[in-house]
Amino acid sequence: MFSLNGMTALVTGASGGIGSAIARSLAAQGARLALTGSNAAKLRAFKDELHESFGGEHVEITCDLSDPVQVEELVPAALATLGQLDILVNNAGITRDNLALRMKDEEWDQVIRINLEAAFRLMRAAVKPMMKARFGRIVSITSVVGLMGNPGQMNYAAAKAGLTGMTKALAQEIATRGITANCVAPGFIRSAMTDTLPEAQKAALNARIPLGRMGTGEEVGAAVAFLASREAGYITGQTLHVNGGMAMLS
Repeated sequence: MFSLNGMTALVTGASGGIGSAIARSLAAQGARLALTGSNAAKLRAFKDELHESFGGEHVEITCDLSDPVQVEELVPAALATLGQLDILVNNAGITRDNLALRMKDEEWDQVIRINLEAAFRLMRAAVKPMMKARFGRIVSITSVVGLMGNPGQMNYAAAKAGLTGMTKALAQEIATRGITANCVAPGFIRSAMTDTLPEAQKAALNARIPLGRMGTGEEVGAAVAFLASREAGYITGQTLHVNGGMAMLS
């Protein structure tokens, strides 16, 4: 069940914490991957790691998602190297936190351009080959912040909420072609940054979560692998919340 053998996937932000966990989950189920990010050396090392751990002929494609020209070239490059594109995972994102009264135009623009506009461009490009194949899976990584808001993150919350709405609209447009579009919305996820927090701060965060702990990248990756599978073919326009019960949203 949930085998991705014979399927290909393009994952943005693939060398980051959650991105690398998503890529590992997809590779473990047999998918071939096009790994994208802005750090060529990290991508190359991660590609080699995936090959050693799971096999498969994966490729890396360096891309600056703030550059529309490079974004428009990404899906054609993935198709040229993989031969097909079955799964698109919009994972890459940045934060430029600031209170509303202090937020600079460039802080707003940078977050919207990378977190929302780049995802739109990639969705638009990916649906073309998927429609021809009459099969596809689009999974976008949003955030609990996009549903609940968070002080100092107007730009990030707007981008993530926009990504959710954009996914629902696209899901309705492409459903008859055998393509699904869904979101995974993580809550607090363990990372190198959270590992360095003082124990008291970690305890305060965990107290907000009914399961009493932060999630892992692997748990986010498992959710993505499920939505990318053939078995999830009757799920579209939905958001799968991976937040330990911190926000129980329908």
